[in-house]
Amino acid sequence: MKRQDQKEDQVRQMLDMPHPQVPADLAERAAEQGGRMLRRRRALHALGLFVLCAAVVAFTVWVVIAEPWHVPPTETTPPLD
Repeated sequence: MKRQDQKEDQVRQMLDMPHPQVPADLAERAAEQGGRMLRRRRALHALGLFVLCAAVVAFTVWVVIAEPWHVPPTETTPPLD
């Protein structure tokens, strides 16, 4: 007998057995857990969006104040030849 045939026979035997009893409140617990996961995901998404916006604002303020594209003035004058 091939290995795949053995697996199929095992699966058929498991399906023929009586199924275990399902808790009555299983659907309610699953819905509550799904709601918690959804709220957590939304909160993390909002937090990430807030951090991204704060980083953009901080970078914009730094660029306006520091003006990094300008060459800083020289402290000393170069020697004249």
